[in-house]
Amino acid sequence: MNKKYERYISYILNDIKPPYFKNMIDNYGLSPNEYELVLSKVYNKSITIKGRNVYDTNNNLIYHEYSNGYWIKYVYDNNGNRIYSEGSDGYWFKAEYDDNGNLMYYENSTGEIEDYR
Repeated sequence: MNKKYERYISYILNDIKPPYFKNMIDNYGLSPNEYELVLSKVYNKSITIKGRNVYDTNNNLIYHEYSNGYWIKYVYDNNGNRIYSEGSDGYWFKAEYDDNGNLMYYENSTGEIEDYR
């Protein structure tokens, strides 16, 4: 990469917020072949993009964006259990699992709590 392009990508990384795809197109004028470069740096790991879905190296969906700009982020534990999710509408949940993959704790933004600890 030339220095000017590197500086532009650095600027984007310091500035970009979800909805990532919408912003990469509308605010930064990036082409689809640049999305993986930017999002791999946003997530600080290797990713794969299929449509408006972003997957980690374990093929876990870590981000999805609808064409209207609504987005959802996901986080997984080392066993592949989804332990956190948040959407652009403010809804979120967090969960904890034991080593056998059994749900031990669940809480969401509406106040629902399940505690099996």
